[in-house]
Amino acid sequence: MDYLEALRLLRRRNDWERSGSAADASRWDLRRMRSLLSRIGDPHLGRGTVHVAGSKGKGSVAAMIAAVLQAADVSAGLYTKPHLHRFVERIAVDGEAIAPEDFGRLMAELSTQIEAEETDARYGTVSTFEALVALAFLYFRERETVWQVLEVGLGGRLDATNVFDEKAICVITPIGLEHTAILGDTVGQIAEEKAAIITPGATVVMGPQREAAADVVRRVCAEREATLIEVAQSCAMKRTGGNREGQDLVLRTDRATYKLRLPLLGRHQLSNAATAVLSLEALAAHGVEIDEAAMRRGLAALRWPGRIELLRQRPLVVADSAHNRDSARALVQTVREELGCSEMTLVVGCSNDKDIEALAGELAPLASQVIATRSRHPRAMDPRDVADVFAARELPATVCEPVGAAVDAAQAQGDAVLVCGSLFVAAEAREHVLGVAYDPPLPAEATAKNEVNV
Repeated sequence: MDYLEALRLLRRRNDWERSGSAADASRWDLRRMRSLLSRIGDPHLGRGTVHVAGSKGKGSVAAMIAAVLQAADVSAGLYTKPHLHRFVERIAVDGEAIAPEDFGRLMAELSTQIEAEETDARYGTVSTFEALVALAFLYFRERETVWQVLEVGLGGRLDATNVFDEKAICVITPIGLEHTAILGDTVGQIAEEKAAIITPGATVVMGPQREAAADVVRRVCAEREATLIEVAQSCAMKRTGGNREGQDLVLRTDRATYKLRLPLLGRHQLSNAATAVLSLEALAAHGVEIDEAAMRRGLAALRWPGRIELLRQRPLVVADSAHNRDSARALVQTVREELGCSEMTLVVGCSNDKDIEALAGELAPLASQVIATRSRHPRAMDPRDVADVFAARELPATVCEPVGAAVDAAQAQGDAVLVCGSLFVAAEAREHVLGVAYDPPLPAEATAKNEVNV
């Protein structure tokens, strides 16, 4: 099976990421995932696991942990989602994404067992996300990785990555209101879903939290006799410098003092780095000692695109995945403080399940004008709805599709440009400005089944 054939198979499956449907979410069942993994020899077992959940920063923290493990010569697999441009980006070992030919080969191996699982018909059909997680475990086993760093897809309790009876490290990054139709209406309810990744006896590293979320994590740790490390209480951090390429910090923990360079912008990324370092320090209890030099090399070498990323200097074009109130607030702060921009032309597009009113409320003070656009993702919001929300705030707002054309229109204004609202919009801006290759759109018949399920 080649790579495109594998993508066609994946696209035919139930895919919450593409549909955003609560009906698709209601099908989640960890019994199905555990049964499928049993059929392929439980490839998720046999290595140490670092599991990362949260509303903000979980992908960044997972990527940081994996980068430092690589710098320390500790073989590690990394599973993240979603991808920016190609599905292979989700699965990496020692900093290298799985090759398309390996992706296709393992998908062929896996598809036979998926068919057997569905023929058995005990737990329903395997979703796209479940298939991808299983494929990642197969690849990590094949590459004989010693550790695996897993980013939760959505929530935690029923996420396909949550299939372990024990884990070494569980990380909880900041929790906020998100996917309320699925996870709950309050921060506390959402925290319950995310804290469900905590296994008995694990070490839990909790990033800075609202108290409503922190109380839930503390209670679950006590119930499961897990050791809790609270980032806000366990380290001291100071930003010592920075420029458009990154920022410097000094981080003091009980174990060491680290002088670090982080090639990411935004003060929120400093908290993410502190969370990653404390998680890595906790690996010492599992025989992994990481010195200051490896911490420094790993974080300095980190590549995590689409997060306040400078795509062009003149005119300045910045792409970011900010899609909710909290992330938009952090984005605006960073643009003003670190890039020196008081006004920018905004190119905004978001998914149809996002709170565009909250997003616009944070972004509007930065905008000289807004160009609303739409990514090719099936969950993309109608750009006319995006434009209307900004126009109601007395901002000039126009509509332009696709994303590349919107970016060109923004650059033609001569102002600094900020592309945001969705990781998918940021990805298409990268493709247009930088010429990045992406997975080709599949024929309509390849996705017909998924469209019916939506």
